[in-house]
Amino acid sequence: MTYADARETTEGRVFTVTGGDWDAVLGGDDPIHDEKIVVNMGPQHPSTHGVLRLVLELEGETVTDARTVVGYLHTGIEKNLEYRTWTQGTTFVTRMDYLAPIFNETGYCLAVEKLLGIEEQIPDRVNVIRILMMELNRISSHLVWLATTGMELGALSMMIYGFREREYILDIFEMCSGLRMNMAYVRPGGVAQDVPDEAIVKIKEFLGWMPDRINMYEDLLSGSPIWQSRTQGVAYLDAAGCVALGITGPVLRSAGLAWDLRKTMPYSGYETYDFEVPTHPDGDVWARYQVRLAEMRESLKIIQQALDRLEPGPIMVADRKIAWPAQLAMGSDGLGNSLEHVAKIMGQSMESLIHHFKLVTEGFRVPAGQVFTEIEAPRGTLGVHAVSSGGTRPYRVHFREPSFINLQAIPAMAEGGLLADVIAGGASLDPVMGGCDR
Repeated sequence: MTYADARETTEGRVFTVTGGDWDAVLGGDDPIHDEKIVVNMGPQHPSTHGVLRLVLELEGETVTDARTVVGYLHTGIEKNLEYRTWTQGTTFVTRMDYLAPIFNETGYCLAVEKLLGIEEQIPDRVNVIRILMMELNRISSHLVWLATTGMELGALSMMIYGFREREYILDIFEMCSGLRMNMAYVRPGGVAQDVPDEAIVKIKEFLGWMPDRINMYEDLLSGSPIWQSRTQGVAYLDAAGCVALGITGPVLRSAGLAWDLRKTMPYSGYETYDFEVPTHPDGDVWARYQVRLAEMRESLKIIQQALDRLEPGPIMVADRKIAWPAQLAMGSDGLGNSLEHVAKIMGQSMESLIHHFKLVTEGFRVPAGQVFTEIEAPRGTLGVHAVSSGGTRPYRVHFREPSFINLQAIPAMAEGGLLADVIAGGASLDPVMGGCDR
């Protein structure tokens, strides 16, 4: 519309060349609210947690429709398990939720042990080591959540602190297993190798200063007006919504429901440990933040109790037809097997040589049947449905992975809210796409 296309009356009103009221035309056309746009958020870093794609329909800054699109990682881990021995399966499952590898391994091995019927034969030291390592892993996983969520919401300092403490825990994992991530440390029947004395010293040092670090995180974030405005009242989901969608873990507990498998359906001896299940009534991003901080404090209590119970003993079941590694020991150079072990299996015991060869090349046979086991992983209930046809390889292994299930909550939390709050809400679920796209 140009000046020549309109004429102004003495009353100061503007008309179009056809005689229409220009104010009425503008009032009837509201492009901000009448036009919707579709935005693809991801798959990319940062802010959308890796290879997660969100298709958002927006009216201005308000999300009217949200859809999650998964499958971009396509690891094929579950299918690959069908072509490996039961023991080799740990090297695959550990890579699903790569922030919680010990949990993947433990859930899988508990299923294999249940199929074998050897749950009662697992040595006490093995159960204590598994709990010790899982709770260290729970803290390291929550630290990544705290660090990345801080980065996404503007608290950049938290990124530095969170990864600094996580590095310390990964050093402990390296001392125990030789690897920092994806360790394949937990094996059917036990663990790959014992916890060395230097790792025990490092864990005790960690227990000494970590409580103050958690207090520091809370001091850094909780009093910040920006952190409060980005988390309080944002991405609300109540307990009824969580139950309807199958949401578990810290998200469910942040809605007030104290459901934790370590208490409600204990495994590996968790029922003998003294700890609380943190909850929060608000059901928003702030509540999930508070629950995860409290869970780290409870994990420290469990780790201390595990250290107190770490008595000498075997780290693998006694049955040599199942136990793997078969009494392996490193040589003096830190590589390969010790000369004593090689001499025994090669020159002194034909039976040991046969079992060693079969375990390495073929693996042990698992009776036909199917089982379902579940554990409390950092993101919620991790379930394992394992099926055996009676052979040395799984017939089928399927995981009930919490990241995959919890992502269903994004539309419920995002629709009706602002675009910026999609980041906060999605981050508060703490999804790991390696577990989702297994």
